[in-house]
Amino acid sequence: MPRGTRVPSYRLHKTTGQAIVTIQGRMYYLGKHGSLDSRAEYNRLIAEWLAQGAVAPPTRSASCSSATPGDLTVVELIRQYWVHAEGYYRKNGEPTSEVDLIKLAMRPLRQLYGDTAARDFGPLALKAVRAKFVAAGLCRSEVNRRTQLIVRMFKWAVANEKVPGSVHHGLRAVEGLKRGRCDVRESPPVRPVPEAFVDAVLPHVSRQVAAMIQLQRLTGMRPGEVAAMRTMDLNTLGSIWEYRPESHKTEHHGRDRVVFLGPQAQAILKPWLRTDLAACLFDPREAVAERAVALRAARKTKVQPSQRNRKQKRPRQLPGPRYTTLSYAQAIDRGCDRAFPHPKLGGIPQADLTEDQRDELKEWRKAHRWSPNRLRHNAATRLRREFGLDVAKAVLGHSSVAPTQIYAEMDMEAAAAAMARVG
Repeated sequence: MPRGTRVPSYRLHKTTGQAIVTIQGRMYYLGKHGSLDSRAEYNRLIAEWLAQGAVAPPTRSASCSSATPGDLTVVELIRQYWVHAEGYYRKNGEPTSEVDLIKLAMRPLRQLYGDTAARDFGPLALKAVRAKFVAAGLCRSEVNRRTQLIVRMFKWAVANEKVPGSVHHGLRAVEGLKRGRCDVRESPPVRPVPEAFVDAVLPHVSRQVAAMIQLQRLTGMRPGEVAAMRTMDLNTLGSIWEYRPESHKTEHHGRDRVVFLGPQAQAILKPWLRTDLAACLFDPREAVAERAVALRAARKTKVQPSQRNRKQKRPRQLPGPRYTTLSYAQAIDRGCDRAFPHPKLGGIPQADLTEDQRDELKEWRKAHRWSPNRLRHNAATRLRREFGLDVAKAVLGHSSVAPTQIYAEMDMEAAAAAMARVG
């Protein structure tokens, strides 16, 4: 929106009792003033006006028309596609993360165009929804990703003869936002975790999480792969062990995944091998029990007899038999907070902090926390430096070197040494 441009207001037309908005000199009747329908129509018109750069009024084209009886509306299409998505995007009987992303992408679409006929949803409307993603503060790559999820839904609708093929064809004409050519923030590149940060966190997490961190750092496994390790998935014959995950990210492409475990990884794993071959090696329930024992042992006051075997009748959340990628990441976050406490605010209860102090503490933790996905970058960088890109690609389980180059940081020291010799 050009600087200084004011968003047209939602107003009452006293003569008719309807809500109105005036955009670029043109008046739009929105329906009964104060009604939800009139608010939705106002939001839609403003979104389309902003999507055009706030320089021209939105058109009353087919893409803006309301559905007539018998038409499939956008909200009805979303419901039908949701049934398909919940059944299609599943792995091992559980919905994948794609389902959650679809839900997030469809929310502003439903809010702006829920009552619009699906066959009338066009490029301008798609740009208006995309503007909502931008206004929410999403980075450029995530804006493009969610926009394409909407286009994919209409592609599915065309394939199932729910809307004309021209709808998907028109939406494909909307190009993704380009780097440097739009006022949308870029996501910072993901870097390896400094080794000192990893070492500092290890004493502040459970034995289970510490072992998972060390294995990831050595092998480059994905967080979900290390969390799902079972004795039955390991081939311990020979000097190099093999781990074949029961499920992995690219299995739907027909690719196999083998993680090779050398002497250091074997030494970490040996204490965790189980006689129950189907049980996960790293059990969060054991970590919770061990923590309770440690807290009891560290008590300075005597435990009352009535408290020795006391348990919560309804604990808020019981851990499952294995770590999820989310619970694993949360455990690392807590370890980071203990390893790197804020010098002034770390010991103050959250409820006692001012708004500014909370923001300061949030920024501190953001700078000192790291996610388990970044450990994959550590392994990729080391493998690329010592053995080359092709070896790093094979270890990480990539089908091409392109994603490996994203994970592996360039060895700047080696580049500097080479130029010292030849430059």
